[in-house]
Amino acid sequence: MSTLPLIAHRCPDASVAWRDGLPVSARQFLSDVDQVAGLLPAGRNVLNLCRDRYRFAVTLAACIVSARVSLLPSTYTPEMVRQMRRIAPDVFCVADQEAPGVDLPVFHYPDRLPTSGADLAIPNIAGEQVVAQVFTSGSTGLPEPHLKRWGSLVRNVRAEAQRLGLTRGYAMVATVPAQHMYGLESTVLMPLQSGGALHATRPFFPADICAALASLPRPRLLVTTPYHLRTLLAESAKVPAADLLLSATAPLARDLAHAAETRFAAPLVEIYGCTETGQIASRRTTSGAAWQTFADIRLRCEGERVWAEGGHVATPTPLGDVIELVDADPTRFLLHGRHADLVNIAGKRSSLGYLNYQLNAITGVLDGVFIAPLDGDDRAMEGIRRLMAVVVAPGLTSADIMQALRQRIDPVFLPRPLLFVDELPRNATGKLPEHAAQALLARVRSPMTTDLKR
Repeated sequence: MSTLPLIAHRCPDASVAWRDGLPVSARQFLSDVDQVAGLLPAGRNVLNLCRDRYRFAVTLAACIVSARVSLLPSTYTPEMVRQMRRIAPDVFCVADQEAPGVDLPVFHYPDRLPTSGADLAIPNIAGEQVVAQVFTSGSTGLPEPHLKRWGSLVRNVRAEAQRLGLTRGYAMVATVPAQHMYGLESTVLMPLQSGGALHATRPFFPADICAALASLPRPRLLVTTPYHLRTLLAESAKVPAADLLLSATAPLARDLAHAAETRFAAPLVEIYGCTETGQIASRRTTSGAAWQTFADIRLRCEGERVWAEGGHVATPTPLGDVIELVDADPTRFLLHGRHADLVNIAGKRSSLGYLNYQLNAITGVLDGVFIAPLDGDDRAMEGIRRLMAVVVAPGLTSADIMQALRQRIDPVFLPRPLLFVDELPRNATGKLPEHAAQALLARVRSPMTTDLKR
């Protein structure tokens, strides 16, 4: 059985992370992993809630070397935690702060671990070892587990690093949580497997993001989302130079990509993937709409479905998005939204993803989203399906936005009504969960919200 190393840092003094303005060496990282692995309580399944990205990485690695499995659900609500306990009765939680509402045994990450002076051998991990279970929500609302094996994850992030042209010694700061699939791959595993160094914090406010990035040596990159990037550019008069920007979780408007590249003096690359396959493609947004798959990844069409196969994708996997191959090339494609987001009004079809893209591309719109009524909603009955939209656009009126939308989308998809708010209740990865979207839908139908429409 083939094995792959836990980290790719060849020198014990190479930086694996930056914490409190100081580098953490590979020597210290391996020592911390060894000590935490020896302290973990019994139980094979672990819920890693560490907010400090370095401590998350140490805990993840400690679980890997001790043959434990990290559970990575999409949310950490009390109901989701109960589901994790149902799926894995022996599950316990690792946290580096208080974990209120988590009804599980909690192992508190040590406040201090001894400084290491010895060089430990880099552990080699069997490629077939299951190291994580990630979860998507199925049609029943119950979490659906997807096993992640060490070999597949390593091949995935190495392919990503190769596509991005990363060299050893780079440093990164990220606005996304490590527990998210994108965060796990791009902000933890990729630096560990390509000789980079991760920043321990997860800054949220624009000033904190800029300070964290400026504190890192170059070459340095920022891993973020369209929502975080848009907010950062809107609220920061000056941003530090970077060498690469990485974005995922939602398609990025080209105007925003141009602005980001200009302000940071760095290229911006988007990553495409899903929970089932991991990351499989990228594009430089300012260079065109087409995506290019990672090395050895191929797409195959079967009816309206597209399957990914090859490379780190161990078995052919159907994708949940509406995808169009470019010139029948299995490595290049256009993305038209998710199958679940498709809307059909008066015989015309579009997707919420496409409509959201067009809404957020309007100058003056800081954030916005289209929302479709649920099937049981009276506005979705008898073939009548009215979309609504919620926007953050303090300098615009409803007439301004509707006029701009008429230039971008078919009139049948114009939102009725259009609601203005101060902010959208997005989660840590910049996404708007379905329950939050439907809460907004209920809010706009309330007589108490008429003052929010203009």
